[in-house]
Amino acid sequence: MIPRPGDRAPDLTLPDQFGSVFTLTEAARPRAVVLAFVPFAFSPICGDELADLDGWQRRMRESELAVDVAVVSVDSKYTLAAWGRHSGTDVALLSDFWPHGAAARAFGVFDTIHGVAERGTFVISATGTIVSGRQVARTETRDFSAEFAAATSSL
Repeated sequence: MIPRPGDRAPDLTLPDQFGSVFTLTEAARPRAVVLAFVPFAFSPICGDELADLDGWQRRMRESELAVDVAVVSVDSKYTLAAWGRHSGTDVALLSDFWPHGAAARAFGVFDTIHGVAERGTFVISATGTIVSGRQVARTETRDFSAEFAAATSSL
């Protein structure tokens, strides 16, 4: 079941592309977090979305708005490290590799048939509640404008 606005965000603790531990409850204080689930690193749509999210994060930092971005994939942290280097991104790339898809399952966006995350996007306020959430088809490239508007209005 996908968490809805007003629900407490499921907590997650995942390694990032550098091997550091990312914990959502710690990251959300005092910042809002835009959490984007993607099926695979290095795939064309995921690459386009990562570039878009990287641009959004840079704009948030330049404007000193308290919004962070994290991308979650079932890929290993090693694959995500290579993807991060290849793309030149500053976005946190989180590995939901093991237990396989546990974070995507907690957010209701895990495809059990294909073993990957669906394209789910969640805005989590600094207090840890879901501000907005949506899921789109795996073949659809997301426009993140609504998420960043929701994130900045939650501050």
